[in-house]
Amino acid sequence: MAVRIRLTRMGAKKRPCYRLVVADSRFPRDGRFIEILGQYNPITEPVELVIDKEKTLEWLAKGAQPSDTAKRLLKKAGVIPGAEASGE
Repeated sequence: MAVRIRLTRMGAKKRPCYRLVVADSRFPRDGRFIEILGQYNPITEPVELVIDKEKTLEWLAKGAQPSDTAKRLLKKAGVIPGAEASGE
């Protein structure tokens, strides 16, 4: 089973918010997932980004691969080394 850390879309029409989830890569974007790791709301000012770092590091250690967008958000939150939480 190929496990990915990716975003799933929530919210109303034209008002997106996203959940950061662990899901099997074969399932659709908004389909079944294994666990919720956090949430991302790009509409608010400043942008709301809440991630459970312990759960995320646990899944990364198990071999879960983050999508490109999820990887960028994890770097921004300071979960993955690279960019600091205050940067970008």
